[in-house]
Amino acid sequence: MGTSREAGMGSDRERYREVIERAIAALDLPTKVHLLTGQDTWSLPPIPAIGLRSLVMSDGPIGVRGVQWTPDDPAVALPSPTALAATWEPDLARLAGRVLGQEARRKGVHVLLAPTVNLHRSPLGGRHFEAYSEDPLLTARIAVGYVRGVQEQGVGTTVKHYVANDFETQRFTANVLVSERALRELYLLPFEAVVLEAGGWGVMAAYNSVNGTTMTEHRELEHGLLKGEWDFDGAVVSDWTAARSVAAAPGGTDIAMPGPRGPWGAALVAAVRAGEVPESVVDDQVRRVLLLAARTGALEGVSPVVAQPPAPVDPDAVARELAARSFVLARNDGVLPVGGTETVALIGAAARDAREQGGGSAQVFPGHVVSPLEALTAALGDRLTYALGADPAATLPPAGGPQWTNLDGEPGVSVVLRAAGGAVLHTGKLPVATARYQGHLPGDAPLAEVSTVELVGRFTPEVTGRHELSVRGVGTYTLTVDGQSLYAGPLAPENDDLGVAFLAPPEHRVGVELTAGRPVRVVLGREMGNVEAFDTAVLHLGHRAPMAAPDELIEEAVAAAAAADVAVVVVATTEEVESEGFDRTHLALPGRQDELVARVAAANPRTVVVVNAGSPVLMPWADDVAAILLVWFPGQQGGAALADVLLGAAEPGGRLPTTWPGATEDCPVLSVTPKNGEVAYDEGVFIGYRAWERSGRAPLFPFGHGFGYTTWAYESVRVTGARQAVVRLRNSGGRRGREVVQLYIGPTAPDGDRPARWLAGFATVEAAPGETVAVTIPIPERALQVWAGGWRTVAGTYRAEASHSLTDPRVSCTFDAG
Repeated sequence: MGTSREAGMGSDRERYREVIERAIAALDLPTKVHLLTGQDTWSLPPIPAIGLRSLVMSDGPIGVRGVQWTPDDPAVALPSPTALAATWEPDLARLAGRVLGQEARRKGVHVLLAPTVNLHRSPLGGRHFEAYSEDPLLTARIAVGYVRGVQEQGVGTTVKHYVANDFETQRFTANVLVSERALRELYLLPFEAVVLEAGGWGVMAAYNSVNGTTMTEHRELEHGLLKGEWDFDGAVVSDWTAARSVAAAPGGTDIAMPGPRGPWGAALVAAVRAGEVPESVVDDQVRRVLLLAARTGALEGVSPVVAQPPAPVDPDAVARELAARSFVLARNDGVLPVGGTETVALIGAAARDAREQGGGSAQVFPGHVVSPLEALTAALGDRLTYALGADPAATLPPAGGPQWTNLDGEPGVSVVLRAAGGAVLHTGKLPVATARYQGHLPGDAPLAEVSTVELVGRFTPEVTGRHELSVRGVGTYTLTVDGQSLYAGPLAPENDDLGVAFLAPPEHRVGVELTAGRPVRVVLGREMGNVEAFDTAVLHLGHRAPMAAPDELIEEAVAAAAAADVAVVVVATTEEVESEGFDRTHLALPGRQDELVARVAAANPRTVVVVNAGSPVLMPWADDVAAILLVWFPGQQGGAALADVLLGAAEPGGRLPTTWPGATEDCPVLSVTPKNGEVAYDEGVFIGYRAWERSGRAPLFPFGHGFGYTTWAYESVRVTGARQAVVRLRNSGGRRGREVVQLYIGPTAPDGDRPARWLAGFATVEAAPGETVAVTIPIPERALQVWAGGWRTVAGTYRAEASHSLTDPRVSCTFDAG
């Protein structure tokens, strides 16, 4: 672990000190406290008297949503964070960060609420697609690259969720019991790297408690470690509603979000005046907010850290490259890449309806998404056939497509805001019939003046029969078709987690008989007198045309597969399975997708399965298919990247950032459910591959696993006196390729207190057929240390293994540490 900050970052506070101190001196106590709570859901209040503009924040980490959460404000959608880690390439993470920093500047956003560096402790974690890996070193290296890329654009980052927020069940209240050693060696390490190496400008305090103290009030971890030992000079932002009392201010949290309602305000002013909280605490909070504003250009009288941003980068090109480099070819008997004359049967709802991202607060609305069906149709033409096979979705997709038009006759639907009495306040356009409003309504119409929000579309069916329509949301809704009421009433959440109600609201379906070619006017309305928490409202009009029975769909897919040279089945998890707000209850693919794969593989031995999931799923058919490709919610260019890889225009460059089990019961660390409100991390430092090796069980696919389209011969490894591993290897295959060289070390004498081996470093190489290359991988001192009240280097002899994956070491040597 390095200890030097990114150039220019650590000296910022000195550069801005005089202006900031003068500004603080000019503010009275109520104004200072007012600055520390959001003026709304996404921004802090401006203070014109000191030249402070409103500081705007936005969710990430795959895109920059801005202050709107609707398709009429599109955002770039890059591959998921797990995909980014699967590249094992910090420079690509930095490139991704540059794209998102560029997007933030375009949208007027000063601070991106990303990256997420919590660990894949259990495969049941519902939000793992938003995090990087089970390994703290890989997570740290990718996070450092990402933060550097974003902040090179002059946009702040907020590394989250600090700390031990590695599950979603009872996330607001759960208390994590974890040893200091496990905290230091695993869960804190990525945060440390972002602060000390990348000079991150923000940290988000998590909802959960750690060892009995809620994180927004955790003086030991926020003041003692973060702001003390690590000398962090940025701002600590609460997760939304995580700051629950005045105690969060002296506890170490600097900004309470969202607003304007919050726990501070008059209560914090009173606490300071009563001598319960020193005013110096408030001054330090304000100092950190002003430093963040100065760095990002929101404070007048000083130049921002980045006065001239880097040259623009093409988001589509970056999204496509990242996706292809992240795809993990877990199995291949030679069927891939597909030959130039072979016919292909493409199968699966996930091939048609691209799932480019996971569910939750990280969601954005991309302006366009390339599906596998779209990309492969363009590439293969009449060599491609398509069959739906099985649809795993538990809810209806949003209405959209060429059969739906808005009030102007254009593709999509209209959004109409009405005052009481029906007067139109605003009319806008959406490409599809879904919207989540949080803090702002279209046209910035004041919430108090809006009586209803409507989604209005003209639908011309292609098929006669019973169509399904659905309403999703929380509140009171109406649904009409040509003026006929199909639904009028409330929809209530299933539990009291308002975040889940907003992110994954309940659904009500209705059927309606429609005639092909005869247009109808469909209106979904929502009353606005009962907005949920954070001034939010969800409108989602779902639609599904009449379709064949499930058994018939599978039979059609089997027939298509049998008639083709190669069958490609795309399977996926759904928003109801992987999302913020809840953990997974099992690892099986939803719906009848496993049955579909088994039936197709029986009909065509040259079956390729593309698994689109953000974290591990079970694959009972793994030994029966010719190839398995893991694609990680691949972003808006995922379909194009998939076509590139399947057809050989690009190599699948990814390696597993987390272990994939063959059976749920084999997982050595599984539980994410609190007992009596507590989650005990009793496994200590043994999570992920460390736990698998200690258990003696073999996973389906080990950490670091993945194939390319060539082979590699490792020739030698040696560790120099400067403690650098030098690895020589040769491309022994027939085409140019890329290899991730993974360096694992472990003591030669068994040590039950430490894993058998662990990742100490990695590097990527490229070479032409027959070419030999050498790569140098430093072994940091931290790789030889344990935490025992302080960092202690463990002397002795170590084995260094240069490996293709954790379980595929190619060459090794020993070295001494003292």
